[in-house]
Amino acid sequence: MDTQNLKAFVEVAAARSFSAAADRLHVTQPAISKRVHLLERQLGTLLFDRIGRQVSLTEAGRTLLPHAEAILARMASARQALADLDADTKGTLKIITSHHIGLHRLPRVLREFSERYPLVELDIGFMDSEEAYAEVLKGHCDLGIITQVREQHDTVCTRTLWKDRLEFVAAPQHPLSQRVSVDLEDLAQYPALLPERRFHTTQLVEELFASHELRLNIKLATNYLETIKALITAGYAWGVLPRSMLEDRTLAVLDVRQSGSEQPLSLTRNLDCIYHRQRQMSKAARAFFDLLCQHAEG
Repeated sequence: MDTQNLKAFVEVAAARSFSAAADRLHVTQPAISKRVHLLERQLGTLLFDRIGRQVSLTEAGRTLLPHAEAILARMASARQALADLDADTKGTLKIITSHHIGLHRLPRVLREFSERYPLVELDIGFMDSEEAYAEVLKGHCDLGIITQVREQHDTVCTRTLWKDRLEFVAAPQHPLSQRVSVDLEDLAQYPALLPERRFHTTQLVEELFASHELRLNIKLATNYLETIKALITAGYAWGVLPRSMLEDRTLAVLDVRQSGSEQPLSLTRNLDCIYHRQRQMSKAARAFFDLLCQHAEG
């Protein structure tokens, strides 16, 4: 099979659109349609149902998709292995991370890496951790640096870099901030501002409340921690934020305790580096991974 045809098929399957796939591959829509048609003719079966503007995989398409992704990943690994025969560390390094990690954890690493390896072109994408994990699983990038996700796959390797301490916070003028300590029952009386329920941080908080048979009152959910911080600072609600975001002391850290206990409650989440087990790690990716680990250990 022609790998260009396979790539067109994979992109259409991901985007559920021929025009969107054409944009991603920087070709025309007729060119994408022709490549998919050639692949269907070669295989002797339809890979997509096309009903109006709706595009969906047929049973044959769903069967082919994981094999096509694996073939393309192996081809990319082969090209990378050949490129790495060159002594210099160069080429393009594609990294996907979340906005929070990119802002609070990576600047020093990126600066040092660029100084050490000026021939490497960094291609950095920002998206939610769950989406970044899916991109790594498909072999679309070299490394992902993300918040821990619940669903794990054997083909994705995970290295925990940092333990991110989470704090219960509120604006200084919030009623909860006026107390020496609060318990979960107190928090349950006020609305919370947290990421969407599909995110690991919110799942941790919900599990904590559920374990004490309490209902978590989420007033508003948004994906961006910087937005959450700004709204909490304005007195909108209480929330849970990484300690790394609280250095400016604009928010009060709540001393939250379980009823009848002298021990404060604490939550942590893992910040991980992930990569595809079957994708050849380039010299640039290996160098960046090693530098990440050095900074994490330091």
